[in-house]
Amino acid sequence: MSETEQRGNAWKFRHRTPLNGKAKPQKSRELKMKAQFTFDDFYCSPLREERCYEVKEDGVGKPQLMENYVARDLPEVRKTGIWVMDEYISSLAAGQFDVSVFCEERGLRVSDIDSLVFMLIGMRGIDFRQRYQLQVMNELLRYTTLTPAEVARRSGFGSAFNLYQITKREYGEAPVEHRKNIREPGDEGRYR
Repeated sequence: MSETEQRGNAWKFRHRTPLNGKAKPQKSRELKMKAQFTFDDFYCSPLREERCYEVKEDGVGKPQLMENYVARDLPEVRKTGIWVMDEYISSLAAGQFDVSVFCEERGLRVSDIDSLVFMLIGMRGIDFRQRYQLQVMNELLRYTTLTPAEVARRSGFGSAFNLYQITKREYGEAPVEHRKNIREPGDEGRYR
């Protein structure tokens, strides 16, 4: 067996892909009733302040345009009445994306949270977390001048390399190109 084949087999083992290269199809779960909440009910933007301009007199009679930031009028994250779910959403909003740490602190299993998310939103837990992280990443790329490494860290993807892999997989482009494509005139610095 060549060294390349050995590395490939090691990767398959670590990632639980069968050595024959055929991944087992995942069981698709479908909620057979209407979900009580939507993804948007639980999403909370990491950008809390909005840029605004006001005209001030400079004392000599010349008006000057002053830029400052004020708190955004964001909708409240919807409360479920289920304390652990509300805490989980609050931890995501605070940028703590490691669900295993969240569960360990509370004596839960990841599957407990995943089941709760599925029952309330109708999405698999992993899909919900990834969508949440992608939404955070897109807002940070669009409205800030953060470097890809900073965006990766704040959106829970870890490194610039991971961010590159994810944007390439999801959008077919590198983070810098994705930023250019989603940013509209006036977006840069609009929120922070």
